Amino acid sequence: MKVLVTGASGQLGKCLQKQSKTTSGIEFLFETSQTLDITSEEALKPYFQEHQPDFCINCAAYTNVEAAEDDKTRAFQVNSEAVKSLARLCKIHQTKLVHVSTDYVFDGLKLSPYVETDSVRPINIYGASKLQGETMVLEHMHSYFILRTSWLYSEFGHNFFNTILKKGEERAELNITTEQIGTPTNANDLAKFILNLIAADSDAFGLYHYSNTGEATWYDFARLILEEKQLEKEVSLKATFSYPTKARRPKFSVMDKSKAEAIFQTQIPHWRESLVGLLKEVNQDLGHRE
Repeated sequence: MKVLVTGASGQLGKCLQKQSKTTSGIEFLFETSQTLDITSEEALKPYFQEHQPDFCINCAAYTNVEAAEDDKTRAFQVNSEAVKSLARLCKIHQTKLVHVSTDYVFDGLKLSPYVETDSVRPINIYGASKLQGETMVLEHMHSYFILRTSWLYSEFGHNFFNTILKKGEERAELNITTEQIGTPTNANDLAKFILNLIAADSDAFGLYHYSNTGEATWYDFARLILEEKQLEKEVSLKATFSYPTKARRPKFSVMDKSKAEAIFQTQIPHWRESLVGLLKEVNQDLGHRE
């Protein structure tokens, strides 16, 4: 089996590279924006013709929520138009597509976890561009998995997890919002789920929610990191309800994962358990390097 991974230099792409080392029987093609520009159909067509991948995992995305408000054209180019090109080529070459989407397709006004059939109404440009990307997949092919996820973090790249670790080491004062409720999701867990789906060569196509279980505010997320690092007494962590941002965020974006758990017979880890596990792994890696 041959699997193309676009956006391989992003945090989910790097987690897929890491997790793929324990996966046998699959040839992976990890491509970055430098080696395969998905916004260029002229680049995509000969690539698919040459490699004929069985699966394509699309991790390539414009993910800067704040910058997207001023850079709408680029956000839609990457998150929608490029996805249309990928979907068309996947259909032509009978490639199954795994496309990663977001909880930000919702407006956050619901008071219970969102299910896949709930109405979508994004309240920022990023969410709107990702929703249009979902639409492009739906319109152009049927052999697809759309996976909506939320609050992704990992040991790779620039994300909330690494920012809090860095600020904690610097003993910086932190003001973290309690305004939003969602679910922090370890990108390694999502990567494992995707690889298991592919290894099974599943044809249970459709739209799924996948994040860790439970719910939290960004303040809860930061507090647990500091507690586990035993920095809670050394870092001034303050909760603030309102934190000014250019892009509006959904106040509640917890998603119901029961469909994915039932169909793929998997038990999704709780966000606290998964976060503690990653912190231990990072500490072990630091210890080995020292």
